[in-house]
Amino acid sequence: MPVTSTIQDPEKLTLTIVADLAAPPKRTWQVWVDPRQLERWWGPPTWPATFVEHDVAVGGRSFYYMTGPQGDRMHGAWQFVSVDEPRGLAFDDWFADATGARDTSKPVVRADVALDETATGTRMTITSHFATVEQMQELADMGMAEGMTEAMGQLDEVLAEG
Repeated sequence: MPVTSTIQDPEKLTLTIVADLAAPPKRTWQVWVDPRQLERWWGPPTWPATFVEHDVAVGGRSFYYMTGPQGDRMHGAWQFVSVDEPRGLAFDDWFADATGARDTSKPVVRADVALDETATGTRMTITSHFATVEQMQELADMGMAEGMTEAMGQLDEVLAEG
């Protein structure tokens, strides 16, 4: 399991998950920008993702859905706000309907992804920023930290296949 720490900070309204990966940043970057590789780890194993659209550029958008064990789908979308190959990226992440339109009943989360080179590969830090403590708690209650940890647990296999 590559996740080395999970820190929920209600004062800063952040959830930070850190993973140490045995691949250099250039290789780790590929699991973010190649939708077929991203599908293999974004989402817990029981809720695999399918990316319908994936434009990794400032202002670009991704649209995906995760399929649950009974075949039900949860849709999501990203809007990229920064792209710094191969050091990191940032995007706004929201729940969507089947067309990709934002579900305004759920919060928008800003995700900052940093890919820092280490002696053994990459330290990937994903920091999720929330607007309010209530939004943070809503997503915590939905299992966001656990789901992201399970999803990131699939990274070693994807990275090893190069």
